[in-house]
Formats: sequence, structure tokens, C-alpha cells
Amino acid sequence: MALSQYFAPTRVVFGRGAEEQCGVFLKENGATKVLIHFGGGSVIRSSLLSRVEKSLSEQNLSFVELGGAKPNPRLSLVREGIKLYKEEKCDYILAVGGGSAIDSAKAIAYGVMYDKDVWDFYSGKAKPSAVAPLAVILTLSATGSEMSNSSVITNDEVNPYDKVGCNTDLGRPKLAFLNPELTFTVSAYQTGSGSTDIMMHTLERFFHSGETFEYTDENAITLLNSVWKNTLKALKNPNDYEARASLMWAGSLSHNGLTAAGNPTGGDWSCHRMEHELSALYDVAHGAGLSAIWGSWARHVCSTDYSRFAYLGRQLFSIKEGSDKEACMKTIGAFEEVFRSFGMPVGLHELGLNLSSSDIEALALKASWNKSRTLGDFQKLYYEDMKAIFAEANKR
Repeated sequence: MALSQYFAPTRVVFGRGAEEQCGVFLKENGATKVLIHFGGGSVIRSSLLSRVEKSLSEQNLSFVELGGAKPNPRLSLVREGIKLYKEEKCDYILAVGGGSAIDSAKAIAYGVMYDKDVWDFYSGKAKPSAVAPLAVILTLSATGSEMSNSSVITNDEVNPYDKVGCNTDLGRPKLAFLNPELTFTVSAYQTGSGSTDIMMHTLERFFHSGETFEYTDENAITLLNSVWKNTLKALKNPNDYEARASLMWAGSLSHNGLTAAGNPTGGDWSCHRMEHELSALYDVAHGAGLSAIWGSWARHVCSTDYSRFAYLGRQLFSIKEGSDKEACMKTIGAFEEVFRSFGMPVGLHELGLNLSSSDIEALALKASWNKSRTLGDFQKLYYEDMKAIFAEANKR
């Protein structure tokens, strides 16, 4: 019998000015020297990095810095961070940014406690048994990495790149500082992409095999509705604090396990794993890649249980008429319209790609590990299924 577990140990400090308290909380958690890991110049231009430095200095905490985290975070930078952490004798890591900086920081946290190659954890050769303490200051509502057990890293030392996740509860940050005002300057495209990722984290969990759990289903639908409505508000008025706060909290709750609590499996996750190959090869924004293939996945698998899609559509989109199959198809179309309203693509052509048959075969081979694994829980996908889904997405 499958057992459901829910584990969310992260202490969240939420609200205006949350990041200015990071020094107090890190000191209380035993930090003495901190590796600050961040991405690009926006952290510097916005003075966020200066405020973080000030907060640490006020608590007499020393620190070193490593910038350069980018979307689809790179293994080469992780190795640099591991080396810096050890040389500087740090005892805490503070990620400042979105999911890329956080995922990169998680990999560093694994690597500094391991005397072999950190890529072992992502290639499946080993599992982390220890981790350096990690805190995060979130600047983008999207991946939910600030409370999740997930980290996804791109190996830029191979050709083609390889993008793989490592999931372990050791990777859940000890502290997360969430100030919705830090997301006011996020571009419309990144806002839409991030919100799509949030919704997909819930959809991946909603579609699972086995029995359903009424409260968790209702919780998932409420979260999806909130993200939909508040994304449109944030796109209209980027400085809408209430909308940004709702998106930030939804991002955390969508990926910390709450929307799967009580269900017998962790969910489907085939879209995420297929998208990892897409973004590894073509370096596309994760949320945009997900929206570009979700509809094709949904139409490919929906006959497994039309009623599951129909139930979602009737609750979320008020689809009242028609059979379960008809309601299912309307639900898939309605989600694609939601993604379009976010400025996201619903096909690979809309994503700016025009793949050849050999390109599609290469994606399916990578996603299936050269035909050696299946994906999915709602419906198992084999190599031919993955190939068909990529090909269908390539028509749009």
C-alpha cells in the first residue's frame, strides 16, 4: 500500500522587508560565514544585494559572494561554488534570486559535504546523505524551490547538455525570506512563465493514479484559480502587492508537497521531465516549455480517465454541459487559453522552434533514456508516446 507523506520544515519569513531580517535569522541558526549566491545584475542594480550585505554585517556575519547563476543553472558554476565555499571555510549558503540561484545553491550545498563528484547526485550514481545549511531570498514566483525538495541542474560539460533533477528532503531550505515587493520588477514574460510553472506543479500532482482525496483536490483547484486570476492582475499592474503576494505564496505551496498531500503517489511529472530535455537542448524558459507541450500531453493521455479532466474543468472553468469526454476537451482548451493570456506559447512553433523529425527523435530518446525508461503516473509514456507528444506539439 502506497503511503502519502508531507514534510515542510522550512521557516518562512513573509512580507515587506523580509530580506532585511536575514542576518538575524541566519545568526540564530548558527551561521558565522555565509556564501551569498545570486544571478545577474538586477540583484545589484536594485540594491537588494547591498541590503543583504548590510543585514549580515549588522549581525557580525562575514560573507563571500558568487554571482552568475542563470536560467537552467549550470554544473560548472556549481563546481565553482563548492570550491569557493570550502576555500573560504563558509558554514552557511544564502541564495538570492529565483529558482535558478536556489537550485544552484542546493547543488553547492550537497557538493560541499561530498568528497566525490556532485554530479553523482543528479546522474543517479549516489544519493546525498548530508547538506550544508541553506537559506533563500526569493525574487521570482515560479519554481517553488524555496520550500521544495527539488533541484534541477544542467550539465554544461557535455554535448548536448544534460538537464537532470535531484529530489531529497535534505534539499529543503532551512529559511526562506519572501517579500512580494521584490517581484514588482519581474518582466511580463517571466511573470507569465513563472505562473505557468506554479500551475504545472499543481497539475502534475493532480493527475495521478490511484484514489483521489477530496480536500487535496479542492485545495489544488483553489490554488490554480488564484494563480490564474492574480497573474492577470500582476500583468495589468506589476506593483499590485496583493496579487504578487498571492503568487509568491502559491508558488511555495504548489511545490512543497501540499497539493499532493493524502494522494497515494507523487503525481505524473512526465511534462516536467520532457520539458527538461527541451530546455537543455534549446535553452528555453521552463514555464514556456511546459505550456508548449502540456496540451499535447493532455490530449495524448486523457482517454485514460476523461472524468479526471472533466472534474477539473467543471470546478475551475464552470464547464457544465456535455459528456466527460466533451468536458475534458474543453478543459484542455481552456487551460491553453489561460496560458496564452499569460503570454505563453501552447506549441513549439509558438515557442519559436521548428523541429525536424530527427530533432523530435533526439528529444524522445533523451527523455526515455534511449528507450530504457517510462515516464508518468497518470499514464505511462514509452518512447513512442514521448515522440508522438513532441511531434504533436511541433505542429502548433
